[in-house]
Amino acid sequence: MSFNPGSFQLDGRRALITGSGKGIGLELARGLGAAGAKVVINDRNRDKAQAVARQLRDEGIGAEIAVFDVTDRAGLFEAIDTFETRVGAIDILVNNAGIQRRAPLEDFAADDWHALMRVNLDGVFHVSQAVARHMIGRRRGKIINICSVQSQLARPSIAPYAASKGAVKMLTQGMCAEWARHGIQANGLAPGYFATEMNRALIDDQAFSQWLCKRTPAGRWGRVEELCGSAVFLASAASDFINGQTIFVDGGLTSVV
Repeated sequence: MSFNPGSFQLDGRRALITGSGKGIGLELARGLGAAGAKVVINDRNRDKAQAVARQLRDEGIGAEIAVFDVTDRAGLFEAIDTFETRVGAIDILVNNAGIQRRAPLEDFAADDWHALMRVNLDGVFHVSQAVARHMIGRRRGKIINICSVQSQLARPSIAPYAASKGAVKMLTQGMCAEWARHGIQANGLAPGYFATEMNRALIDDQAFSQWLCKRTPAGRWGRVEELCGSAVFLASAASDFINGQTIFVDGGLTSVV
């Protein structure tokens, strides 16, 4: 059987992207939508989710909404089960919702630690479990977990964030170990330093930006649209035999010392 270039297309697939009201999540929704997927915008705020979905529809992308908080296990299970019953199957899940907190480790507040873990790690577990139970019954599905260069590298002031993203990388491998036999591919997509609102303080720090550009072989910050190609690949049939892997999209940052 020869290679089919059409295997990269996502026509007829539906992709739920958590935390897709802005930033990387919104750009990934655009990318998956451009490849043919109908996207499901997720936010805690219904009005915001609806506004983003309307914006995408105006751009020619099929868009629906699923309103839930990734830290509310009971609520998100109900929302996902209801969506599957009333709207249709979720073929692709992108676990994108995440937060950042910065402080010296010795001074890091316990409340901030727990907030990071609830969103960045527990949220991935809860949403994946809710969606995978439906995927298992269909014996197919794609899960893309948004990891980070901090899944592999540490930096001062964000040790707890690195811990949460390192755990997501290993949870991704665990999903592969558990769910590959059910026809599900679970992989990680690990951005390097991208120009997003979450990184605004670092972007505005001239000394940090200069250090980053020298440290990164590509010599610059990433642009959020540069994540879309890898996301489309991992969401498509072209990656059907790739499982439990993490693709670093970082301008070469993790490849050099």
